[in-house]
Amino acid sequence: MATTARRKPASAHIAPHIAPHIALLPMAATVLAGYVGAALWTVYISLTASRTFPSGRFIGLAQYRRLFDNERWMLSLHNLAAYGAVFVLACLVIGFLLAVCIDRQVSGEGVLRTVFLYPYAMSFVATGLVWQWLLAPGDGIDGLLGNIGLHIDWIVRQDLAIYAVALAGIWQASGLVMALLLAGLRGVDPDIWKAARLDGIPAWRVYLQVVLPMLWPTVATVLLLLLTAVVKLYDAVVAMTQGGPGTASEVPAKFIMDHLFLRSNVGLASAGAVLLLAPVLALLAPYAYARSRREAA
Repeated sequence: MATTARRKPASAHIAPHIAPHIALLPMAATVLAGYVGAALWTVYISLTASRTFPSGRFIGLAQYRRLFDNERWMLSLHNLAAYGAVFVLACLVIGFLLAVCIDRQVSGEGVLRTVFLYPYAMSFVATGLVWQWLLAPGDGIDGLLGNIGLHIDWIVRQDLAIYAVALAGIWQASGLVMALLLAGLRGVDPDIWKAARLDGIPAWRVYLQVVLPMLWPTVATVLLLLLTAVVKLYDAVVAMTQGGPGTASEVPAKFIMDHLFLRSNVGLASAGAVLLLAPVLALLAPYAYARSRREAA
């Protein structure tokens, strides 16, 4: 006797498609409330006359005009630009060279990868404190150089303080750049190297003219991470110099935190936070668009 198959309820067909979206609801709610909501609230506060507590008195762009009239804010932007140029360029060059060296199948590769990547596992506060001691006058590196009559005074000279912070950042982040670029190098087709050896092309030319252009998606990711780290710079400055000497190593994030917690100027601090958010969004938007185009292709 033929048996009639039971028809599955409609919910049985819908559930597998809905279940992943339901699982993502808590994360989506957190992002909307904790990130998007907080960002919109910050934008609103930046348009008000808030001081110690939020105020509903709307003043338009007055906080932004006041911000750009503030010499300390403009100095912090100048310092951040100097830090970012040195930090990003040095991390890319050093990270790429380290990745190339390890890619050449050197002995002890696992140990070298661990050693180079280990600084990134440290907090930026710990990194700042270590480098504060290393660069302090009479101690660490300065003490060694002093034995040959060379005193640099990295963190007490106003023209060098921000570059001392950059040195600590380079030491910490170069290992991450090395790891990301090494992963890209290991994905290069071995036939390229075979053809280069047959044609007698030097290895350095292959890396610069063939391999490096092939790694552009990886380099773009590295650039995004480094530039975001530049915008967020705060911990190392506080740990190493406290923004000094004077305001020589002042950065926007420290300016914002000082006005938020020490100077009771919530409106001005919020305006600064919005201006810091803008370049991050400007970096993320084209990256997200390019990635969606690649996935759709």
